[in-house]
Amino acid sequence: MAKLSLFERRRRRVRTAIKARAGTRPRLSVHRTGKHIYAQIIDDAAGKTVAAASTLGGDTSGANVDAAAKVGKDIAEAAKKAGVFSVVFDRGGFLFHGRVKALADAAREGGLEF
Repeated sequence: MAKLSLFERRRRRVRTAIKARAGTRPRLSVHRTGKHIYAQIIDDAAGKTVAAASTLGGDTSGANVDAAAKVGKDIAEAAKKAGVFSVVFDRGGFLFHGRVKALADAAREGGLEF
C-alpha cells in the first residue's frame, strides 16, 4: 500500500476527530481550489446536504480572502433558512489559515456556532 500524502493524513485525522465530537450536529465542510472555494452543511445522519455556497455562481470572482468571507456569510444565511444554527467545522486537509479562516470567521459572524 502506498504511503498517504500529508494532505490525506491530515484530512483523515480531522475527519476522525470531528466524528468523535460531532454528536447530532451537521458539519460545515470546506473545499478550496486555486480558482474557487466551496462550503456545504452536511447532515451525516440523513446523508443529505442541507445548505451550500461557493464562488462559482455568485458575483464574487476568484478565490481570494474577500471571496471566502462572502461565501462564509452566504452559508450562514442559507443555514439559518434551513434551521441550522450549530455545526462542527470540517476543514478537511486544509490548514486553518487564509481563505479557510476567513470563511470560518464570516460564518461565525453570520450566526453559525462552532
